[in-house]
Amino acid sequence: MLENKLYGCVVPIVTPLDENQKVDVESLEKLTEFLIGKGIPCLYPNGTTGEMLMFSVEDRKLIAETVVKKSAGRARVYVQTGAMSLDDTVELSKHAAAIGADGIGVVTPSYFKMSDDALIAFYQKVSKSVPADFPIYLYGIPQCSVNDINVYVAEKVAETCPNVIGIKYSYPNLSRMLEMTNIRNNTFSVLCGPDELYHVLMCGGGDGTVSGNAQIIPEHYVALGKAIEAGDMEKARMIQKRTTMLNNILCAQNNISCYKVMLKYMGIISCTAMKEPLMGISDEYAKQLIETLEKNNFREVIL
Repeated sequence: MLENKLYGCVVPIVTPLDENQKVDVESLEKLTEFLIGKGIPCLYPNGTTGEMLMFSVEDRKLIAETVVKKSAGRARVYVQTGAMSLDDTVELSKHAAAIGADGIGVVTPSYFKMSDDALIAFYQKVSKSVPADFPIYLYGIPQCSVNDINVYVAEKVAETCPNVIGIKYSYPNLSRMLEMTNIRNNTFSVLCGPDELYHVLMCGGGDGTVSGNAQIIPEHYVALGKAIEAGDMEKARMIQKRTTMLNNILCAQNNISCYKVMLKYMGIISCTAMKEPLMGISDEYAKQLIETLEKNNFREVIL
């Protein structure tokens, strides 16, 4: 299973919509092709950046099927299957395995506070619902989901669920991430959500980052990954510094809509609509965002 793990830059792609709030399959296919063409090795549909909890189970299946089919083995595809209920999570997880995804990511249940034991039991049930050799990543994002994954929970799940091979941890707690790399005799795969920790986590034994920003500036993340792989840490540090600057522009309003605005501007998707009740940024701010990124030559990897 570890040979199919997530690594390098993993992109949690947005979910393009049309003006009628329907999944825009054509734009989703185009986005998938764009990222693969740029050298992105792993895709992560139905993640937070994909507005996953706003969609029905059937829509989420359509999104997963579209990305898996379009990728056609050219990039690893891990489908985020965590949902508001265990039943929906299991249904989406089984579906991901059936359509040929490389694995799944499973975010913690949300809204209701859960004990460590309840979280462990949840992941054990999801693990048993899919084939024993189907890879699973835990997904912790406590700032959004309320529930956190501490080292004890991760260790216990890894101990009792052989197909749970790693975690995507999206809270900026580097010490916790580094501690998690020690799980299962230093084989537990750890990826960070905060982009600015990509370089330093890789230096500490992690496997990469899951970056929404990377769908706008994939060239930077591919170059950063190559520099780390080559052992050129000074070059990696400089690319990371510039990438972080661009990310700060993209994330100034912390709105997924900024990605959709840029992807439409770049000719990749057709509409910037967000899944209601989520709202997009104003036209004025969209114009400012585009101008600021263009002023900083956002497509160019400059050292």
